[in-house]
Amino acid sequence: MPPRFSKEHCRLCGKCAEHCPGYVLEMKEEGPVVAFPDECWHCGNCRIHCPSSCISYEFPLSMLV
Repeated sequence: MPPRFSKEHCRLCGKCAEHCPGYVLEMKEEGPVVAFPDECWHCGNCRIHCPSSCISYEFPLSMLV
C-alpha cells in the first residue's frame, strides 16, 4: 500500500517528494500525490522527513509475514 497523507496537517513543503528514492510522489497544489503507487518501495523516507508527521502506512497482513 502506498503512503497516505493527512491533507489537513500537510504543510505543502514537498520534503516527502524530495526524499522519495523511487520518485513515486509528486507535489500538486492540493498536496502530495502518489503518482506511481505500484512503484512505492515502502522505505519510509517520506514519513521520516515529513515535518508535520502527516504520512501513514497501512500494510496488509501478507506483507508483514
